[in-house]
Amino acid sequence: MNPFVKFMASTTGRIVRIVAGLALVAWGLLGLSGTTGIIVAVVGAVPLLAGLFDFCIFAPLFGAPLSGPKIRGQG
Repeated sequence: MNPFVKFMASTTGRIVRIVAGLALVAWGLLGLSGTTGIIVAVVGAVPLLAGLFDFCIFAPLFGAPLSGPKIRGQG
């Protein structure tokens, strides 16, 4: 198992994704204006939702399942 994927599927990794996603959404909506702000907010929604719904979008690139619980179950 790739250490990056293992970390991202962990509880700490989920928290990092949620915090990073919230930061990007807030920055996009409050700190930037126009189309750039909307794009940054949408990009920030991806890690936010991935952390909230417990899936790792990078895992399939490393041959691991998309689901966080399945990744953690592989040990």
